[in-house]
Amino acid sequence: MSGFSIFLLILLIIVLILIFANIRIVPQAHAYVIERLGRYKTTWEAGLHVKTPFIERVIKQVSLKEQVLDFPPQPVITKDNVTMQIDSVVFMKVFDPKLFTYGVENPLSGLQNLSATTLRNIIGDMELDQTLTSRESINAKMQTILDEATDAWGIKVTRVEIKNIQPPKEIEEVMTKQMRAERERRQTVLEAQAHQEAVVSRAEGDKKAKILAAEAERDAQIALAEGKAKSISLVYEAEAGGIRALNEANAKESVLKLKGIEALKTVADGRATKIYMPSDLSSIVSNLGVAGEALGIGDATPVDHSPKPVPAPKADPCVDEETSAGGKAAAAATSVINRNIETQAWSSGIDPTKQN
Repeated sequence: MSGFSIFLLILLIIVLILIFANIRIVPQAHAYVIERLGRYKTTWEAGLHVKTPFIERVIKQVSLKEQVLDFPPQPVITKDNVTMQIDSVVFMKVFDPKLFTYGVENPLSGLQNLSATTLRNIIGDMELDQTLTSRESINAKMQTILDEATDAWGIKVTRVEIKNIQPPKEIEEVMTKQMRAERERRQTVLEAQAHQEAVVSRAEGDKKAKILAAEAERDAQIALAEGKAKSISLVYEAEAGGIRALNEANAKESVLKLKGIEALKTVADGRATKIYMPSDLSSIVSNLGVAGEALGIGDATPVDHSPKPVPAPKADPCVDEETSAGGKAAAAATSVINRNIETQAWSSGIDPTKQN
């Protein structure tokens, strides 16, 4: 092999080495910024690329993925002069690798400082209570301001979140006491409302119970009055029936007179001070001396002024210790009505125990 052949072989090997050394494969969601002789040439996207050796170079490899930047807590002062620590999380991605490379010296550091100053400006216009309850508003304002400010850097701010708000310990103690007082107030209000509802429910229950008791008492009085009326009607019907039976039986005059004497005996009962005798009784007094003795006529038998004995009322078998007050009152009213009916029957000469 001649020297020229060896030179060509060496030259070919060097060319192949240079070609393979300048082949670049750009991964997905990445971009390479290429410079030629110190000036921006182009931006390589995902795929296979070959750069010119010694003339072109990859100045920056940029990730196009969305990135999460967790910045450390920043001291901020609220409108009511309360100093607290707030840390934020910024979601961003690069939409222009050229601007990201040449727009700012250190874009991520610039974004962090811009986020801190923007947060201080927003919190400075808000009071403490408003800061604690307006996270969504703070996030939206910061996202809008940062997105507009970083357009020249090729950065798109997609989202901003306030991660933590740490007020001073004194403020935390006051907030804890305030929260405890608010919870106690709510508990007191709920207990008062529950007591009010219980009182109203109890009053409504008492009202309904009294209405039902009144209706029951009314129905009982109506039933007792109907029973009394029917009892009196039955007594007079029985008397009328007895008279009709005597009329239909064509009783003799002596029998009728005997019945009259029996009626006088019942009327007198040894207690009457005046007795009106039938006009035809004088003709048979001599034959009925025994009857005259029973009537107390002609003797000095003293008049008994003591109350006429009335049989004791029978106990109601339906009333016991478990019977309600309304039931006992109804039973007592029934007993009084029955006693009045029996008293009238005794005073009329009728034995109510024999009216069965």
